[in-house]
Amino acid sequence: AMDADEAAQELYVGDGYGNRRVVVLDMATGAFKRGWGAYGIPLSQIENGPLPAYDPAAPPARQFLGPVHCIRLSNDGLVYVCDRTADRIQVFTKQGQFVKEFQVRPQTLRNGSTWAVNFSSDRAQQYLLVGDGANNVVWMLDRQSGRVLGSFGHNGRNAGQFHWVHQVVMDSRGNLYTGEVDTGKRIQKFVLKR
Repeated sequence: AMDADEAAQELYVGDGYGNRRVVVLDMATGAFKRGWGAYGIPLSQIENGPLPAYDPAAPPARQFLGPVHCIRLSNDGLVYVCDRTADRIQVFTKQGQFVKEFQVRPQTLRNGSTWAVNFSSDRAQQYLLVGDGANNVVWMLDRQSGRVLGSFGHNGRNAGQFHWVHQVVMDSRGNLYTGEVDTGKRIQKFVLKR
């Protein structure tokens, strides 16, 4: 997962299948600039090897459990990172300072609940849209508090249903597009009703 900061010419990478970190690269040269782990820990403190399985009753893991499955930059300069198996989104400054975290359907096991994140199309990006491939829903959260405001979808192959929803993107008109993987293999468009 990647997102670009065009003004700073930096590429933010959710490096979470083989590693458990966020890295920032120079867009022109590909040179490493900085990076961090869960809660903004330095790269040197990221544990290698197996971590304990996610347990919703345990205190939050101090490491990304992974995969670090999505990364998005907000208009106000924050970095949103999906720690999929841990059912959470962590928010950082562009320098890697931890700001806050949101749990999304924290009782979800298996592949976790935070597969993709994106923002509503309003200037303030008031809402977070979270694609949840394990539960096959799109969650709508208040971006400031992380409070779940609603959701739509459920498991299935018909219109409006999902099989491993993997991407969520909103265009400037408020239309929402979702992408599914595995045997879902489709894009769906949802029109905002006012």
